[in-house]
Amino acid sequence: MHCRHAGVCGGCSLLHLSYSDQLSGKEASLRRLLGPFLPHSRQPLFLPVDSQPDPQHFRHKVAFVFAPGPSGRGLVMGHYQRGSRRVVAVEECPVHSARGNRIAFALRDHLQRSGISAAGPELEGLVRHLIVRTTFDEREAVAMLVVTRNDKRLRAPIRAFLESAERPEGFFVNIHAEDSSYMVGERTLKIEGAAHVREKIGDVSYLISPTAFFQTNIAAATVLQSYVVDAIGGASRVLDLYCGSGLFSLPLAARGVRTLGVEENRQAVDDATLNAKLNRIPTSRARFITARVEDAVRSASRDPWDAVILDPPRQGCSDLVLEAVFQDMAPPRVIYVSCNPESLAAELPGMVQCGYVVEEVRAVDMFPHTEHVEAVVRLKLA
Repeated sequence: MHCRHAGVCGGCSLLHLSYSDQLSGKEASLRRLLGPFLPHSRQPLFLPVDSQPDPQHFRHKVAFVFAPGPSGRGLVMGHYQRGSRRVVAVEECPVHSARGNRIAFALRDHLQRSGISAAGPELEGLVRHLIVRTTFDEREAVAMLVVTRNDKRLRAPIRAFLESAERPEGFFVNIHAEDSSYMVGERTLKIEGAAHVREKIGDVSYLISPTAFFQTNIAAATVLQSYVVDAIGGASRVLDLYCGSGLFSLPLAARGVRTLGVEENRQAVDDATLNAKLNRIPTSRARFITARVEDAVRSASRDPWDAVILDPPRQGCSDLVLEAVFQDMAPPRVIYVSCNPESLAAELPGMVQCGYVVEEVRAVDMFPHTEHVEAVVRLKLA
């Protein structure tokens, strides 16, 4: 894949390698990390996502950051330089959804023409981030502009943008005045149109809002969902920890499995609950609660579970969660979905010490052209 910003922008770090070499390198890295726990099989670790020799436009959640121009004036939009907080202005992003790019660059142009300022490191200006969510077929899109305050100077460029050919089906403004690492703030204003895009993965439809976590690579998420659901086997009661918007819980519930999903992000839980209704799945089979997993596992461990799904953030699971799942609950089966194999490698010895055996390790290339690897481990209680 060619990108004019390769080597400067921090978004893609492996563009100097062919895609086949990228996969080979990631697989070798996984085998080094997880070698002692890999079953004696030389099957390829990576599940095939598609036949593209050079994946492009696979990110259906588009995200850009705004910054002042080179002279401290004007407005640029781009990505952070690798290993820094410096923003590299970009004119293309081939990994993003094509429609998401068109929406983002069109809004940027309207903001620039109106003289809108970037928030800047001191948050004195206005605009901070732009998030666009599109469906896999790009028929639907919602966009959210993250700003430091609700300023009337934003009205004209937003109105002009929403009257243009690139207008999305829904548009939001998020107010985020805090100096934090979070991309969005707590207050979101709906300006126009739809609140979600509707995506179908497997046999389940999902309504996805721009602020909730949901996998950005829909093709890869479809493969991941299929593998996890099949790996659950004949379980009748499943606890889904860090469940997001129900990527795994809902297809299991649609098959008749009783599921409980736990997620800290309230918007994701609201989406999951809405998605259950959308798919006519009763609450007796799909229940979701908003809570920190560390808090919820205390009460959940009192109930019997046939299987537990773990899909934690990059830092992995806390000791409290690992103890609750692998010692207190001790379900016959655990499926661990890891977006950080280093954390997974550090946690696996403790799981094995609790009597679990690694049945299979597979991986999904959720983010081609980067060093990211999504690994899935299927464990059973010996």
